[in-house]
Amino acid sequence: MSATVDPVAVDLVDFLNASPTAFHAVEEAKRRLEKAGFKQVSEREDWKLEIGGKYFFTRNHSTIIAFAVGKKYVAGNGFHIVGAHTDSPCLKVKPISKVSKGGYLEVGVQTYGGGLWHTWFDRDLTLAGRVIIREKKGGEISYSHKLVRIQEPILRIPTLAIHLDRSVNEGFKFNTHSQLVPVLATAIKGEMQKLVGENCTAESNAKQHVDEKKHHSLLLQLIANEASCEPDAICDFELQLCDTQPSIIGGAAKEFIFSGRVDNLCMSFCSLKALIDSTSPESSLDEESGVRMVALFDHEEVGSDSAQGAGSPAMLDALSRITQFFSSSDSKLLEKAIQKSFVVSADMAHALHPNYMDKHEENHQPKLHGGLVIKHNANQRYATNAVTSFIFREIAERHQLPIQDFVVRNDMPCGSTIGPILASGVGIRTVDVGAPQLSMHSIREMCAVDDVRHSYEHFKAYFDEYTELDAKIKVDF
Repeated sequence: MSATVDPVAVDLVDFLNASPTAFHAVEEAKRRLEKAGFKQVSEREDWKLEIGGKYFFTRNHSTIIAFAVGKKYVAGNGFHIVGAHTDSPCLKVKPISKVSKGGYLEVGVQTYGGGLWHTWFDRDLTLAGRVIIREKKGGEISYSHKLVRIQEPILRIPTLAIHLDRSVNEGFKFNTHSQLVPVLATAIKGEMQKLVGENCTAESNAKQHVDEKKHHSLLLQLIANEASCEPDAICDFELQLCDTQPSIIGGAAKEFIFSGRVDNLCMSFCSLKALIDSTSPESSLDEESGVRMVALFDHEEVGSDSAQGAGSPAMLDALSRITQFFSSSDSKLLEKAIQKSFVVSADMAHALHPNYMDKHEENHQPKLHGGLVIKHNANQRYATNAVTSFIFREIAERHQLPIQDFVVRNDMPCGSTIGPILASGVGIRTVDVGAPQLSMHSIREMCAVDDVRHSYEHFKAYFDEYTELDAKIKVDF
């Protein structure tokens, strides 16, 4: 008899399948927010907000911040926030990607983040991302970006046969510059299938010639087909390699999710769904005196130092604009609001691996199905402290939700998250948490269905109850 699968996990799988890149993840988040009644505002314009209103904005279309204003909110009140990130380790197409070797057409790529690059070999790969397109309407030329995703497997990074490397099973070593290069086609087939329009204008041909020096014409035509434009209309693009195998619920008991980009789209999804569901009932914001917010940032995997990363002013700008819109002449309201606010930095955690038990500290071994993991680090690689961990743990206890703790072994390095960046950059109290997973940074990761449900319920309860709980906590008095 087949097991019944939790609908929240099914929804996560749909989210993952719609989000091969950070750009697509933001687009999917926009779609869900708009369906739930959130209105888009622009950072380039003045905001017009209302008490009880729900809004979002995007930055670079790879970061999105959504918020709901409580009906009892007054300027200077706090923000309760869940922060996550939209990016994952991947291979990105180089600005000049044309590579020809040994009768093959290859695509030059650069590594993004700290991926398990050996897992990208012998996979059926494709491309997704955004394209900047030149459009001409009514004699006027404009430029826009368009999301693209080629569904068919068009690329592959083949391994070398064991007959030519007998020591490969003793340690698979390769050069990421010269050997992690995907094959697009053989040169002879590439020439035969070169799809350049016969009736192009001289100007178009000249433009196409320039692009052909940078990228294979076959690749450009594939991108143009997906973007519904001519190759010469492509001005630039940001594309990355993606696995064509879809995300799926698996395991003998249907207890796992197998997918790429679980880190960190799982936490992005759970926080987004929690915000939407905690603000959807008509009366959900009636007693809320704060602002509920989700911030999904790009570029966490490479340090967050960008205009759309957690190291940017994006969150502080949002807090400032909301506070100022509803404020009087008190210039200190934002500082007061920050001290009343709280950030849950949500990034996936390392589950105990049954084949590598010694990699975990013996008293801190997070398990799949065990609920969200509170991450601690005395050297501030995580931003958790006693106060912030208590707040998050208290919410779990109120709802009988499982919770776990993680500390890295003293003899191992510790990763980091957006938590310390936001805590130090903005000054907001922060707790670092994440659902446990295996195969982190592989092209194919896994987590537990139960933990998706636990995470969603925990974040939703946090949105519902933080204001009331925070009023009872006395520290800096």
